[in-house]
Amino acid sequence: MSDEPVKPDPEKKPKRPRDANQLAKRIVDLATGQAEEGEANTEKRGHAGGVAGGKARAEKLTLEERREIAKKAAAARWKDREEPR
Repeated sequence: MSDEPVKPDPEKKPKRPRDANQLAKRIVDLATGQAEEGEANTEKRGHAGGVAGGKARAEKLTLEERREIAKKAAAARWKDREEPR
């Protein structure tokens, strides 16, 4: 048997808000029928917004700005791969 713990399926039960006020609002929304128990589409909407936001940001950047960002990203990726000579 594997020693790895079994992780729960995130599709089955949404995460509880950490903030007490958000949790209270969630409970009231569920009790009044304003929210469904399995509302998982908020994550999907957030992801879609992030994807669209990245494209919009890239379109606004100049060639030099994009080049600097790419150099910084490449340096970060190769930082740990430098081999001693």
